[in-house]
Amino acid sequence: MNSRIQEATSSTASQRDAVIRVRGLRNQFGSQVVHDNLDLDVWRGEVLGIVGGSGTGKSVLLRTIVGLNTPAAGSIEVLGVDVLNGPEEDRRSIERHWGVAFQDGALFSSLTVLQNVMAPLREHTGLSEKLMESLGALKISLVGLPQLSCGKFPSELSGGMRKRAALARALALDPEIVFLDEPTAGLDPIGAAAYDELIGELQQALGLTVFMVTHDLDSLYAICDRIAVLAEQRVLVEGPIEDMTKVDHPWVQEYFTGPRARAAQQKGQDR
Repeated sequence: MNSRIQEATSSTASQRDAVIRVRGLRNQFGSQVVHDNLDLDVWRGEVLGIVGGSGTGKSVLLRTIVGLNTPAAGSIEVLGVDVLNGPEEDRRSIERHWGVAFQDGALFSSLTVLQNVMAPLREHTGLSEKLMESLGALKISLVGLPQLSCGKFPSELSGGMRKRAALARALALDPEIVFLDEPTAGLDPIGAAAYDELIGELQQALGLTVFMVTHDLDSLYAICDRIAVLAEQRVLVEGPIEDMTKVDHPWVQEYFTGPRARAAQQKGQDR
């Protein structure tokens, strides 16, 4: 890691509030080690972009933090709760404080958009049907979908609309943290830019902390406060995007200094 970035990171650590703290994480599938001794802090109110080459375990890291994958070793705290070894009641309760939007939306195909958004409310609250419907419609409107979409099934939506519906479901319980897995994958440039703008507006308006797995350089320059690069089975480097070009590592250099990176940087400056 670039020593200057490492020093800057350590000097600010004590001044920031880590809502996610990962230490010594090891993810292993059979003989394949994906992460080994991985450390990461996610600061309250930031948009953190997680990047890395194919096979570095970006989505695996996300799924491990939210409890969909059990690591071989390490510790994970979310909002001060030990999500791996803490009391079951605490781990269950903390799930209300985050929302997840997966790459393909992962919507229930047999439910309408409104019913999908209401699903977390049914699971975690005792609200009346009428109130859940009202809250669900509000979240759908919040992500820029027309009310007409409430009664549609996922198969009747475009790819961009499904991603927004998944985001509405992720916001159903008014979470503090939102996890996004490749949110702009498969979108055309206009749709991707509109989604980035939506995330930026919601993050500011709702005070969200956003953990975003992405390969989209435009998204990194448009809305991310900080970048964490996965390589060599760990977080190789973390910091603001302007520091990434100073990191002496082949993949980091190729990714952040290539033609597409320069184009994305210019686009971000023009916004």
